[in-house]
Amino acid sequence: MSGSSAPILQVKDLCKKYNAVTILDHVNLDVKRGEKIAMIGPSGTGKSTLLRCIDLLEPVDHGLIYLEGELVNAYQRGDQFVHKTLRHTTQARKRMGMVFQSFNLFPHMTVIQNIIEAPVNVAGVPKKEAREEATKLLREIGLEEKKDAYPSELSGGQQQRVAIIRALAMKPAVMFFDEVTSALDPQLVQGVLDLVMELAHKGMTMLIVTHELAFAREVADRILFMDQGTIIEDGPVAKMFSDPSHERTREFLKGMLERSGAMHSTTKS
Repeated sequence: MSGSSAPILQVKDLCKKYNAVTILDHVNLDVKRGEKIAMIGPSGTGKSTLLRCIDLLEPVDHGLIYLEGELVNAYQRGDQFVHKTLRHTTQARKRMGMVFQSFNLFPHMTVIQNIIEAPVNVAGVPKKEAREEATKLLREIGLEEKKDAYPSELSGGQQQRVAIIRALAMKPAVMFFDEVTSALDPQLVQGVLDLVMELAHKGMTMLIVTHELAFAREVADRILFMDQGTIIEDGPVAKMFSDPSHERTREFLKGMLERSGAMHSTTKS
């Protein structure tokens, strides 16, 4: 882990409901610059919603989000906080990159057009400069020859790597990865995980929702276990995998590891 002691990202008392159902229940989280945090837990426990709320793609019912010391989801008026609308969070969203389960590439645009769209039209980067940077990023992941291809001409793994590069082209302060391998065939997963691992080694600050426990163990500094809309446990990787404090964490990890072992045995046979 690297960076100063001051958090690059702070989440304070975040609450979110859909209709009358509580999805996030008073979530608090500090992330240091350069830190890699893997978020694990059962499906439907609020992990993806938390990422979307932090990335300002979803409004929250209560709570504050600070990015690099700046309050980004609300205005303070005296002793009160007024939450911003989506159109008033554009500047902050430029500093955060999100990669989703589905690739979300524009099907009518080529690879390089997908990558330069936001830098040119959102960040105001000159088109020539944006193309040069996009070509460089594609070269680094071995996909430069695909720059003029359309998404439909790429494999799922290639599309997801392009989606990651598209987010990186905005030079974000923090990257969020939401189950980026869940839509991929097993043989395509490793290439995407390798790219995320490479970004981790370069010091990118990351929040990663994943069900790939081996990957979480390798890439993360910390593991968050979420259940029923709350962070049940938050700790260093070694402790979380060897001696978690909470019974629910132990049960979840045991079940996931047993399932993984059964799948591995089936594959070998």
